Amino acid sequence: VQLVESGGGSVRAGGSLRLSCTASGGTFSRYAVAWFRQAPGKERVFVAVISWSGGNTHYADSVKGRFTISRDAAENAVYLQMTSLKSEDTAVYYCAGRPTWYSSSYYLHEDDFGSWGQGTQVTVSS
Repeated sequence: VQLVESGGGSVRAGGSLRLSCTASGGTFSRYAVAWFRQAPGKERVFVAVISWSGGNTHYADSVKGRFTISRDAAENAVYLQMTSLKSEDTAVYYCAGRPTWYSSSYYLHEDDFGSWGQGTQVTVSS
């Protein structure tokens, strides 16, 4: 499947945005799905991941308590709700997916994911 991100934009520090990741060419109902981000001049890093059951999630320490990852099977979508945004959250955000056998499985490293979106820009101004 191909993944498509949306929902990026510009926001003031302290604001919120919700990113969406949808699948085209199929369903990713049995995929673990993660969000990564890449700030200018830096490597792409892990942000959050959700298992295909939705029962397991994991967050980078830098976003814990501020970001929430969720999924809606009916909408064939995964969301990243971002609150209390900081200037250091400015980056291109990518969603990535990987089919998993077990409903509770998830992965943290970008090399574990085979399907990627094109990215969506999030800019947070102070």
